Amino acid sequence: MISLKVRTNFERIIRELGGLPEELGNKAAARALNATVEQGKIEMAREISQTYRLTVAQVKERLTVRKAFSRGTLYLSATLEASQRDFGRSMNLIAFLERSITLAQSRKRMKAGEGGSYALRNGAIIKKALQLRFQIKRSGGQKMIPGAFVGNKGRTVFIRDGKARLPILALNTIDVPQMFNARRINEVIRKVMIERFDINLRREVSSVLRGFLK
Repeated sequence: MISLKVRTNFERIIRELGGLPEELGNKAAARALNATVEQGKIEMAREISQTYRLTVAQVKERLTVRKAFSRGTLYLSATLEASQRDFGRSMNLIAFLERSITLAQSRKRMKAGEGGSYALRNGAIIKKALQLRFQIKRSGGQKMIPGAFVGNKGRTVFIRDGKARLPILALNTIDVPQMFNARRINEVIRKVMIERFDINLRREVSSVLRGFLK
């Protein structure tokens, strides 16, 4: 979770701006905080998407913004966090599944002994699918999990727990909350938000002041 907090009484700002009421100063700060965390959400989604094989949209739907609120006149807070409420503690590998391969690559894999058609002793022909491959980080290579298969109407990757048809286990991996809390990513976004807050605050104070003077 990244939280931006402002602890100030705005007295200095009010004096500099010729008597802007304190409640208007707080209003400007709340607007600035809300704009900043929304910008932080976009930057966080981009940063995670650049590191992991997820789209910006997939990341954004797992990020939550808690807008600024006031506790008296001295405390304002806005928060950006990765939500686990709707998605649990891990993400199924379906999000990182190889979606398609070229015909040449398919033939290469079959030539290496993967997939293809096989004749049984009774003459029956069975077809085995190519193994599923996954890539979680953009900088990493693909990984193959022998025996993994897609079920649940294409929404989940499973593997059988033993040789029997059942039971089956869902294959899960790192989710956005863990990506969010990676130190490198977290620090980059924190720095961006602090810089943006200063810019947003100046803009919102000017906007509120213009309205007040009218």
